[in-house]
Amino acid sequence: MNTLSELITKEMKAAFGAAGYDTSYAKVTLSNRPDLCEYQCNGAMAAAKAYHKAPFMIAEDVVVHLQESACFSLAEAVKPGFINLKLKPEYVAAFLQQMAEDEHLGVELEKMPRTIMVDYGGPNVAKPLHVGHLRSAIIGESVKRIMRYKGNQVTGDIHLGDWGYQMGLIITELEKRKPELPYFDENFTGEYPEEAPFTIGELEEIYPTASAYAKNHEEYREKALHATYLLQNGHRGYRAVWNHIMRISVADLKKNYQSLNVEFDLWKGEADVQKYIPDMVQRLKDEGFAHYDEGALVVDVCEADDKKEVPPCMILKSDGAALYDTTDLATLVEREKLYQPDEVIYVVDKRQELHFVQVFRCAKKTGIVRPETKLSFLGFGTMNGKDGKPFKTREGGVMRLENLIQEIDDEMYKKIMDNRTVGEEEAKKTAQTVGLAAIKYGDLSNQASKDYIFDVDRFTSFEGNTGPYILYTIVRIKSILAKYVENGQKESGQRESNQIEGLRLRAAENEFEKALMLEVARFNEVLDIVYEEIAPHKICAYIYDVANTFNKFYHETKILSETDEEKRAGYIALLVLTKKVLTTCIDLLGFEAPERM
Repeated sequence: MNTLSELITKEMKAAFGAAGYDTSYAKVTLSNRPDLCEYQCNGAMAAAKAYHKAPFMIAEDVVVHLQESACFSLAEAVKPGFINLKLKPEYVAAFLQQMAEDEHLGVELEKMPRTIMVDYGGPNVAKPLHVGHLRSAIIGESVKRIMRYKGNQVTGDIHLGDWGYQMGLIITELEKRKPELPYFDENFTGEYPEEAPFTIGELEEIYPTASAYAKNHEEYREKALHATYLLQNGHRGYRAVWNHIMRISVADLKKNYQSLNVEFDLWKGEADVQKYIPDMVQRLKDEGFAHYDEGALVVDVCEADDKKEVPPCMILKSDGAALYDTTDLATLVEREKLYQPDEVIYVVDKRQELHFVQVFRCAKKTGIVRPETKLSFLGFGTMNGKDGKPFKTREGGVMRLENLIQEIDDEMYKKIMDNRTVGEEEAKKTAQTVGLAAIKYGDLSNQASKDYIFDVDRFTSFEGNTGPYILYTIVRIKSILAKYVENGQKESGQRESNQIEGLRLRAAENEFEKALMLEVARFNEVLDIVYEEIAPHKICAYIYDVANTFNKFYHETKILSETDEEKRAGYIALLVLTKKVLTTCIDLLGFEAPERM
C-alpha cells in the first residue's frame, strides 16, 4: 500500500507535467505551517532557475491542474512560490479504511525478504547484568522486531562472552577455596557431579574477588591464565566446571532478560566458534592475507582514502592467543556456514566502532563473508546520570540491572497507588508493565548513537514525552471502546459485544478529528523511514505526536455522548485504528499496555 505522501506526490507530478514542468519538482512534504495547510510543495522555487520564470507564476500554472483533484480540498499558490495543500476529508477516510483492512496497517512487506541476524546483548557469563547492558538489549530487541515486521527472516543472537580470562579466574579461585573437588584431581576418571559447586550468588561473588586478587598477585594471575589455556584446550575437569558456570549463569541471564521483555533466538557465545579458528587462521596464512608483524599474525585492512589510521586486524597475539578480532571473525564464519545471512547488524557501544571497522574489512577482504553480505554497526551512546557521567548507584558503584528495574517499578507502584484506581495486586502487575515502558521509552526516544541522561523522575512521569504518557493514552482509548461496547449491549439487550472492528471510518467533520486522521495515516510512511534508517527513536517521536493529537481530539469532541449514531460509530472506528497503530508501535519498541492504570 502506498503512503499518503506517495499518493499526494503522484497527483502533484501529474499537475507539474500537465503544466509543462519536469515532474522531479513535485516533491510534497508535511507543512511547516500547519495553521495554513497540511502539506506543501516547494518545487516551484527550485524550478524557477531552470525555467527562468518567477516561482509564483510556476506555482500558479501547477495549481490550475489541481482544482478538479479527487485528493485536494485546497491547492493554492502562495508568494513567493509555495503551493499549499489540504486533503479532502473523504480522501483521508478512504485511505484510513484501506489501512484498517490491511493486516500490516498499510506497511509494504519486503518483496524479497532478507535473512538478517541481529547481534545484541553481549553479556559476559558469571557476572550480573548491570545498567551498562541495558542499551544493547533494549535497542537490539527493537531493531529485531522492526526488521521482522517488514517480513524478513530475523534471528537475534546474544553472543555471550563465555570463553575468556574470566573463566580461568573463576576456576583458579574455586580451586583455591575447594581444592578437594574432583575437577582439580588429575587422576579422577569418574563422572563429575551434576550439581554445581556454587550458586549464582556465589558465582557472582567469586569473579570480582578473583579479578581483584589477580591484579596484585602475579603468581595467581599466571595460574588463572594457564587455567584459561587448559580450559580452551580441552582440560576435562575445567570443562566440567565451565559447563556448570554456563548452565547456572545462562538460566539467570534468561530470567533477567525476560524481565526486560527481551528474547534471543540464539544463545551462542565465543566458545561455540572456537572450532572454526584453526582452519580460518590457516586459510588466511595460506592465501596470503595474514602476515606476521612483531610476532603477531595480522591482516592489513587500511584503505587508500582513510582519513584516520586503521590498524591491522590482529588474528593471533605474539603468544598465539586469540583475541576479540579472532572470535568475531570466527563467529562470521559460523554464521555464513549455518545461516547465510544477507545482513548482520551489531548493536554495540559506539566506542567499539574501530574494532568493527577492522573486523568488517577483514571479513570482506578475506572472503569470510560474501561480497553482497551487509555488515552494519549500530553504535550506541552512554546512559548517564543527572551529573552527565555514566549512571551509578547512590553509593557510586555500577548499578545492577535488576535493582534499576526494581527502583522504577517501585516508583510506578507508588504513583499508581496514589491514584487509588486499582487494587494492590493489580497495581503491582501494572507497575511492572508501566515501569518497563518508562525504561524502554526513556532509552529508545533518544537517537541510539547519542549519550542521554537517565532521569527516573522524568521517565516515570505520566505527562510529557514518556512511556507512561503513551500507555495512559492507549488505556484511555481502551476505556472508551469498552464503554461503547457496554453501552451497545445495554441498548440491544444482547450479551455479544458490538462488532467495533467492523465499523467504517467516515470523513472528518472537525479539525481535531481530521488532525488525528492525518497523524494516524502517517504510520506506514514512518515505519518505512524507521526501517531504512534503523531508527527506533523515530517511532517514539511519531507515537508522541499521535498521543498528543488524540488527546486534543478527546478533549474537544463528545465521543460517547454524540447523539448521531453514524457519527459516533465513525469516531469509534477511528479510535480502533488509532489503538492498533499505537499498540503496534509499542510492540516494535518492546513493551505493552495494561488494561487499566
